[in-house]
Amino acid sequence: MDTIQKNNAAELPDEELIGLILADEPRLYEIVMRRYNSMLYRIGMSIVNNETEVEDIMQVTYIKAYENLRSFERRSSFSTWLTRILINESLYQLKKSKRNMMSTDMNSEASEHGRPGNTATNTPVHTLLNKELGRVLEQALVQLPEKYRLVFVLREMENRSIAETGDTLNISETNVKVRLNRAKTMLRDTLGSYYKNDSVFHFHLTRCDRIVNNVFRHLGIVTTD
Repeated sequence: MDTIQKNNAAELPDEELIGLILADEPRLYEIVMRRYNSMLYRIGMSIVNNETEVEDIMQVTYIKAYENLRSFERRSSFSTWLTRILINESLYQLKKSKRNMMSTDMNSEASEHGRPGNTATNTPVHTLLNKELGRVLEQALVQLPEKYRLVFVLREMENRSIAETGDTLNISETNVKVRLNRAKTMLRDTLGSYYKNDSVFHFHLTRCDRIVNNVFRHLGIVTTD
């Protein structure tokens, strides 16, 4: 596929892109990944809060989505379907990490004494940002309970509708509104009106390239034009 065709394909909606991918244009899956990398990264970070683990989760998400494209029934939007896969993978990874942490803590409990708040101060999220506002917001977001944090990220950072947010998380629209209001209340004193700053969980281009290349390598898709 030449550059002009690829650029034209980049303007297509998800459903048409998926149709072309399934019709023997697998390289177009790169467009899908680049379209959703930033969104999935922010959502993954809001759950796992570890950039290396989130990259791995994103790759697993894209691989699973690609391998199941033919089973995508279009009952919801592609972005909702993709987000559900990522959330499920993130929650699975989070549970696995917690189990590993519990096992480690049991074996080295003494070394953890006198270090309250260590996780919050040493998380990889602090290396992601240069702006003070972004750092403050990330610190505030990771302290929110998961159910409020996810609704906040989907609604306020990803601009999902109330209906789509509820569909993604399998909760009622009323529940979405309640959780969003609660999240805003918990953030308001620290952040005021600045919580939509785009520097939060920023997704760098080098990370985007790495994920695309790793997924294509796993799927055996040749990227050379």
